Amino acid sequence: MSGPDPSWDCPVLHVDMDAFYASVATRERPELAEVPVIVGGGSRGVVLSADYLARRYGVRSAMPMTRARRLCPQAVVIAPDFETLGQVSTSVMETFRRVTPQVEVLSLDEAFLDVRSAARRLGSPLQVAEQLRATIHDEQGVTCSVGVAAAPSVAKLASRRAKPDGVVVVPPAEVAGFLHPLEVGELWGVGEKTAAMLQRLGLHTVGDLARTPPATLQRALGHHLGSHLHELAWGADRRPIAARNASAFGGFGTADPEHSMGAQETFGRDTDDREVIVREILRLAEKVGRRMRVAGVAGRTITLTVRFADFTTITRSRTLPEATDVTVEVHRAATRLFDALGLQRARIRLVGVRAEGLVPRERVHRQLVLGEPEHGWPEADRAVDRATRRFGNAAVQPASLLR
Repeated sequence: MSGPDPSWDCPVLHVDMDAFYASVATRERPELAEVPVIVGGGSRGVVLSADYLARRYGVRSAMPMTRARRLCPQAVVIAPDFETLGQVSTSVMETFRRVTPQVEVLSLDEAFLDVRSAARRLGSPLQVAEQLRATIHDEQGVTCSVGVAAAPSVAKLASRRAKPDGVVVVPPAEVAGFLHPLEVGELWGVGEKTAAMLQRLGLHTVGDLARTPPATLQRALGHHLGSHLHELAWGADRRPIAARNASAFGGFGTADPEHSMGAQETFGRDTDDREVIVREILRLAEKVGRRMRVAGVAGRTITLTVRFADFTTITRSRTLPEATDVTVEVHRAATRLFDALGLQRARIRLVGVRAEGLVPRERVHRQLVLGEPEHGWPEADRAVDRATRRFGNAAVQPASLLR
């Protein structure tokens, strides 16, 4: 990269998956790479997603399927696989949370990230954006576009400009030049009715809106809407990114605790070595256990994810007699799930471990087994947690992870 990095004053990222439904649907079907693809229901349904080849023919999301077929009769129509979509979305959001805890999930395929806390570890926001794009492509086999700015609304528009599979940075000094030529309807949060109202007032571009005195907008549109639109026109909405999840398939969520916690890792090279795989499962179990202990929760169900070299992905789950946050118990359950698969010479690309059915830790009452010492693995985990908080994550590790 030549010249100074323009992104240091732009801590907000908007990450948007590219044609998400279509990309996931065709990920395992390389023969469709050069074919227009539409994801949706039957002849009376609507288009949920279209790849970029289909979009060249005018096919768009929410379009009636009958019209989409008329516009692009050669397109291959695929039904959505919501289970796989949910798995990929969950994995992508976990990738975001490995970068920063400040992740505001907007829908199944997009989120805001505040990456200020990641600067020391990962570099500038632009460098973080490029790392995220590479990681998601490597781990999930799909692409995303990233907008980088100081304000969420500007980052949102920048990611649209970055599509497909790119990054656009809008530094504070360039916000006016970026926003003002746009039509008012392109502003985030301005729907058809508001855009029509603004156009009736003679405000056709964002620049027209920005140059209108706030008091005039407030009189015409109401105090709150007028003020808000004026802020958007200048990219001045500096609200903080609120860490929250979204409900399944697009609804806005709340700041409620997560119902599951997980971690996953893509191997540097596909492997069929059980020792290497089980060691990675231990590393992931340690991450998951620590996250649960920090959050004060325990999980009843342990889920193992295995992705093969051809991107085929399987999951297996085991429900424990009682919820746990103990690393060795999470690892034991996940390893048993792996061994039960009976894989021989199957090359594996990725493994993941997840704890589900989370409950507050104080509601879990461990039943001692006859002859079991009063203090054991739970106390050992907490001693390790204290050491890592003081001396860093590498201070104490299982012996097998020191290799």
